[in-house]
Amino acid sequence: MTLSEADFNYVRDLVYKKSAIVLEDSKGYLVEARLQPLARRLGLSSLGELVAQLRCRPTNGLHWSVVEAMTTNETYFFRDVHPFELLKRSVLPGLIQRNSADRRLNIWCGAASSGQEPYTILMVLREYFPALINWQVSFLATDISKEMLNRCREGCYSQLEVNRGLPAALLVKYFQKIGNEWQIKEDLRSMIQFSELNLAQPWPPMPQMDLVFLRNVLIYFNSETKKTIFAKLRNVLKPDSCVFLGGAETTMGIDAAFKRVTLDKGSYYGLENG
Repeated sequence: MTLSEADFNYVRDLVYKKSAIVLEDSKGYLVEARLQPLARRLGLSSLGELVAQLRCRPTNGLHWSVVEAMTTNETYFFRDVHPFELLKRSVLPGLIQRNSADRRLNIWCGAASSGQEPYTILMVLREYFPALINWQVSFLATDISKEMLNRCREGCYSQLEVNRGLPAALLVKYFQKIGNEWQIKEDLRSMIQFSELNLAQPWPPMPQMDLVFLRNVLIYFNSETKKTIFAKLRNVLKPDSCVFLGGAETTMGIDAAFKRVTLDKGSYYGLENG
């Protein structure tokens, strides 16, 4: 199954309008690979038929299925390691010290995907900061994809997925075996509120955040969208908050209100006047 140039441009415009994700010309193969399973599920013989259905119908579930298919969901537990080491050794101890008076901590994971990142953060909290069990910890995890959010809430992972980055001791401690899958235990799953959020659209009211993970999602937006996202991000951050971005992401040339803090092999961003 292949896409004509006109059909590729239609899909690219659709995805951009709905999600602000930019699909470069070189991504034609990716678009085809992501749409082929959707076309097969619908019993269609070509991607041209799929696009024809999109063109002749008002925006509906099929359009959103295409957008979700284009959302990159590559993730795994303790991805890149260094951010979580920095979180454990420096960032969380600092936040705990600064918030010791009111014993509150607000955390937001803005690109939850299938849940490995927010659950990794939660395991770090549980494993190394047991005193937080007596704090009021608010943990929000959002994503644009309804399908991924359902996976997050279920917290079920295949053997291959738990083999990617997750230490065996944590698997035994925080998961239970359900058939051929491993499920995060209920007491951890209940600690995270999973909600749908398109970063490029208006955000709902949020508490002032102490810790934000916005990793490996900004690379899919153009500069103007990034500027808009960082402007909104500033409004939901406490002055002494910490923001983690992906290794290929930066605020440089996008928003001068942020400064990069590098420690050991990791880095995070804080507000310049924080």
